Amino acid sequence: MAASIASGQVTTIVVACEAGMGSSVMCVNALKKKLKAAKLDARVKVLHRPAREVAADAQVVLVHRGLADVVRKHAPGAVVIAFEHFLKDPAFDTLVQALAAGDVVAEHR
Repeated sequence: MAASIASGQVTTIVVACEAGMGSSVMCVNALKKKLKAAKLDARVKVLHRPAREVAADAQVVLVHRGLADVVRKHAPGAVVIAFEHFLKDPAFDTLVQALAAGDVVAEHR
């Protein structure tokens, strides 16, 4: 498991979910808006994938805490940022702030 990644290396963020699309699609759209507001949308893509289908080479994965271990199994090199709430969870803002500031993006359990 990767504990961190330099923000300049992040080109893709995966928002992982169970099987459904509802809440996690709202997360994807909210994250895209935040990246656009931070002027990062041209550099960082946001993808939506089921947790069991996250690619092994994923860089950063945002996932509900209950599925974090599933993602870690499928993408052991990814920085996994676990969140509690699909909307307005501080993990999303923390990630965008780290990217915008050029800080290190770190694993969050």
